[in-house]
Amino acid sequence: MNYILKNENAIYYECGYSCDNALYIKLGAEAFFLTDSRYKIEAERSVVDAEVIIELDLYKKANAIIKESKIKKLNYDPKEWSLFAFDKLTDKLNIKLKPKPDMSHKKRIKKSFEEIETLTIASQLGADAFDFFADMIRSDGFKIDEYSLTYMAKTALSEYGKYELSFDPIVAVNANAAKPHATPTTDILHKKDLLLVDAGLKYKRYCSDRTRTVYANKNFSFDTEQRFKDKKIQKAYDTVLKAHDNAIEKARTGMKAKEVDALTRNIIDKAGFGKYFVHSTGHGVGLDIHEMPYISSKSDTIIEDGMVYTIEPGIYIPDEFGIRIEDMVAMIDGRAVVL
Repeated sequence: MNYILKNENAIYYECGYSCDNALYIKLGAEAFFLTDSRYKIEAERSVVDAEVIIELDLYKKANAIIKESKIKKLNYDPKEWSLFAFDKLTDKLNIKLKPKPDMSHKKRIKKSFEEIETLTIASQLGADAFDFFADMIRSDGFKIDEYSLTYMAKTALSEYGKYELSFDPIVAVNANAAKPHATPTTDILHKKDLLLVDAGLKYKRYCSDRTRTVYANKNFSFDTEQRFKDKKIQKAYDTVLKAHDNAIEKARTGMKAKEVDALTRNIIDKAGFGKYFVHSTGHGVGLDIHEMPYISSKSDTIIEDGMVYTIEPGIYIPDEFGIRIEDMVAMIDGRAVVL
């Protein structure tokens, strides 16, 4: 298959290296990695199974390579391209350009043994970072606002800059946690508040993703055994935990993604919180923080061994509180294994 890639992670998956200004072209048995002189040394040392070409104008050079190849069809992912870049690439290019949305994501939906090992390490490092963050909060985190807590979370996750983050962490107190993708506010964390943290780090470019909701007393930890003083919060928390555990226990290869979603959604519905579960059960994780498969009520994707995704049910009651519990799982020998 002849194709061209622009997305950094898609390119990395093909040749073991990428940067913020690169193109990758695959034409039959030939492959080309195009970048500029800033990345020459790294590219020539790191790229595998592709010819490294250093150029100032990548699109002009890619256009020339494609013309010289005499191919008749080229596949591309339209989600990767701006109109400006695509027009420049295809100027006077007389071939069939076939859009294939999510081309790389579909290729990467099943992880290799080595990828699962890397994702496992990323997940374990992420869990260790949660423990470090808990230590930091217990020491210096009470009576400070969500902005400062978020900065503290970034410090813990990156281990003072050693690791990149999968995404900007979500650190939300009490009512702000009712927003699934809450942004920091001036709300201050006090002892005995509800605290939701959703965060992850990258290991060898592969992401981790984890969420915990806790009763932040002076001795709290980010485990899943939590006891809240408020009975409504406790009921919601127990419901989310039951839904989370049920999906991990009962997910099987051969199921449709929407059947896995139902393993969480049905429990939350029966407990009377259905309208407060406002997102899907999970998403794939790999080089990107959001990949296939998507574990949603509408997805007919068949779950297979090698797939890695999150289980993250939640209950969000506006102006009151939000609860989410999230772990990454890999499908191994027919079952979901927590990473």
